Amino acid sequence: QVQLEESGGGSVQTGDSLRLSCDASGGTLSGNAVAWFRQAPGKEREFVAAISMNDLRTHYAVSVKGRFTISKDNADKTLYLQMNSLQPEDTAVYVCAAGGRTNVVRTPRNYQYWGQGTQVTVSS
Repeated sequence: QVQLEESGGGSVQTGDSLRLSCDASGGTLSGNAVAWFRQAPGKEREFVAAISMNDLRTHYAVSVKGRFTISKDNADKTLYLQMNSLQPEDTAVYVCAAGGRTNVVRTPRNYQYWGQGTQVTVSS
C-alpha cells in the first residue's frame, strides 16, 4: 500500500514562491497519473496539476497555468509542485494523489492514494 506525505508548505507573501514535495513510501508513485489538488476552507477539492507517468504529459488548472510546474523524480518516489507568483487565492491545503488514470486526471475520484496535505497560506 503506497503512502503519500506532503511537505514544503508555509506562510508567504504575494509574489513569493514555494516548492511542495510528495514522498511515496511502501512503493512508488503508482498508476498512470499523479496529481496535486487543493482545498480551501468552505470550498470543494480543486484540481491543480497532474502528470502522466509514462510520457510526462502535464495538465494544469487555468488558474495556475504559467505559474505552477508539476514534476517528478526519475525514481518515481517524489512528486513536486513548484509554485511561483503566489497569490492570496492560492491559499489552501495542497494534497497529492496517485494511482490515477490518464483520461480523467482532473477528477478526484480517479485517484486511489491520497496524502494528508500541507498548508499554503499567501498573504497580501
